[in-house]
Amino acid sequence: MAVSWARYETVPAEKGSFMNTVPLRDLAVLFARVAVGVIFIAHGWQKLTEWGLDGTAAAFGQMGVPLPTASAWFAALVELVGGVALVAGLAVPVAGLLLALNMLGAFLIVHLGNGVFVSTNGFELVLTLGTMALLLAAVGAGRFSLDRIIAPRLSHGVGRPASEPAAV
Repeated sequence: MAVSWARYETVPAEKGSFMNTVPLRDLAVLFARVAVGVIFIAHGWQKLTEWGLDGTAAAFGQMGVPLPTASAWFAALVELVGGVALVAGLAVPVAGLLLALNMLGAFLIVHLGNGVFVSTNGFELVLTLGTMALLLAAVGAGRFSLDRIIAPRLSHGVGRPASEPAAV
């Protein structure tokens, strides 16, 4: 797949903004997607293989998570599949929303009462991951994604029309 850099658009830059072209923004979205996706993949994989779903459900039960077995399945699959979707740039608005909801549950049920820092089981990681997932759901996968090829409207996020067709 060839990317035509001659077709990129310049967006109005706010004073002091250095990310004033679509390709630079799309590269930033790509790096954010991959970084956050890798973290979600690691956590989903850990729930499935290292702890196992039974161990994850038992831990969820001790933490007061409702329906711990169903919650363990949901968390493991959403984190693993959602992380892969972020890395690939596939269905990013949907994956981002599901991952954000997953992190909202972890934030409210498990981490909120423990302060900020992850060293005390606080909410800093789940808040950061949830916020990033929500941001990716809003802005979309960007130019360097499978969404751009398969469903160009998804690559621009919720409510933003595609400015040009996907390059094939």
